[in-house]
Amino acid sequence: MSGEEEENAAELKIGEEFLKAKCLMNCEVALILDHKYEQLQQTAEDPTTQISQVFEKSLQYVKRFSRYRNPDAVRQVREILSRYQLAEFELCVLGNLCPETVEEAIAMVPSIKTKGRTHDDDAIEKMLNDLALIKKFE
Repeated sequence: MSGEEEENAAELKIGEEFLKAKCLMNCEVALILDHKYEQLQQTAEDPTTQISQVFEKSLQYVKRFSRYRNPDAVRQVREILSRYQLAEFELCVLGNLCPETVEEAIAMVPSIKTKGRTHDDDAIEKMLNDLALIKKFE
C-alpha cells in the first residue's frame, strides 16, 4: 500500500502483499507440526535427542487453539469457507474463532459485510451452520 492510504482490515485494506498471502488456520498448522514432530521422533538416532522448546511450545499452542482436530474436518472447513470467496485472512479468522452467530462473524470480520461483497446475512448464516455441522460430527 502507498504510505498515504491507511490500512483497515474492516474494509479489507490490508495491502496487496497480504491479500495474496496464503494463510493457515491453527488446525492446519497443528496437523503440519504434528506430522513433523512424528518424523523427528522416528528419525532421531538418539532417543534422548530433544526437540527445540520453541517447536514444542508452538505445537502446544496450535493444538490448544485448534477448533478442529480431525484431518478430514480441517479439509472440509477450508473447502466450505473457500466457497464464499473470502480473503485468506478472513477465512482463517472465521476458521480459528468459529463464531456462532452472524453478528459475531461480522464483529470479528467486518470486511465480510463491506459494500460490493455478496455476503448477505443468509449466506453468512449458511456458512456458520455448515461449520457447526462439521464440528458436531467431528
